[in-house]
Amino acid sequence: MEGIRQMLLPEADLQVVAQANGGVQALELLKIHPHVRVVLLDLSMPGMSGIELARAIRAGWPDVRVLALSMFHDHTTVAEVLEAGGAGYVLKTATRTELSTAIRQVAAGGTYFSQDVADTLLQSQQIAAGLEAVRPPAITPREREILQLVAREHSNLEIAEALFISERTVETHRRNLLAKTNSKSVVGLIQYAIRHNLLT
Repeated sequence: MEGIRQMLLPEADLQVVAQANGGVQALELLKIHPHVRVVLLDLSMPGMSGIELARAIRAGWPDVRVLALSMFHDHTTVAEVLEAGGAGYVLKTATRTELSTAIRQVAAGGTYFSQDVADTLLQSQQIAAGLEAVRPPAITPREREILQLVAREHSNLEIAEALFISERTVETHRRNLLAKTNSKSVVGLIQYAIRHNLLT
């Protein structure tokens, strides 16, 4: 990861707080630096897998955003990262501009996927749903707001407080979104949102 540190040096607003050689060390460093906003997580690491580390970060530091870094972008790996709480996925071939953009977007509460990763998610959704030629269902403005907040890992309570509605109403909207988009999980909702440019 030293190469990443050097790559990001010209970005004055980004600070590399610490580097870890594995998952266990990363968790120890998070205890020392609890105010870290983004963990740039190399999926290929010794000992603990990147997916396991992402789950551990989500459980212990729910406010820390995880941005996965990998050479691969197969559907299984991308889906595992999202299910583990990853907020973004960047390929190791990313330029400094793309990487810094991804970090800023994820730190601001958004999501970021390299184009090849986004294409993988879209292709998987198209194959699974068989809906390429079908007109997408209408998403209401309120449902779009909730979809964006769900993609940013907000809980039902957080969404309810942000939109001044009840948790029950949020849950109803989530069920409707899953049904409308033919999705079974948050991963499916994110795939749908990427496909239809709803995360901007």
